[in-house]
Amino acid sequence: MKIEKNNIILIGMPGVGKSSVGVVLAKIMGYRFLDSDLIIQDKEGKLLSQLIEENGVEGFLQIENTVNKSIKCEKCIVATGGSAVYGKEAMEHFKDIGVVVYLKTDYKTLSERLGDLKTRGVAMKEGQSLLDLFEEREPLYEKYADIVVDESGCGSVRETIAKVLEQLSC
Repeated sequence: MKIEKNNIILIGMPGVGKSSVGVVLAKIMGYRFLDSDLIIQDKEGKLLSQLIEENGVEGFLQIENTVNKSIKCEKCIVATGGSAVYGKEAMEHFKDIGVVVYLKTDYKTLSERLGDLKTRGVAMKEGQSLLDLFEEREPLYEKYADIVVDESGCGSVRETIAKVLEQLSC
């Protein structure tokens, strides 16, 4: 199967709205929507939080990288898990098959949006705070992004989508 670079891959911290933006963007563009976290849960038969608990953070990241680098699709919006950027092979694969869009928000907004990170299945090392995670991941998001969409000042999913479409020149 030939894979075109006609996919949009959404990356960013948990809580930035990758899934919410992705679903609506897919409807607007006539694309399919894939949530890589749900694909991982489906393939492994367990919740992300269970996978992290059973395999540890490093083990989970290996599973995530393996599943993400195997995703094959055309005309899809793919919302990745926030930790997808730790998987070098997966991110290279995503860059090969699509345009990588980093949905960026500031730490203050992020901390207000997020609830219990453990039940959410966020891959965090023991003792790591949300701020630590934010500072560790931000350079990786910047590194892999083809497009950065700053959500600062966006009061709704609709406003974020308008910025994404503008950046994509759609």
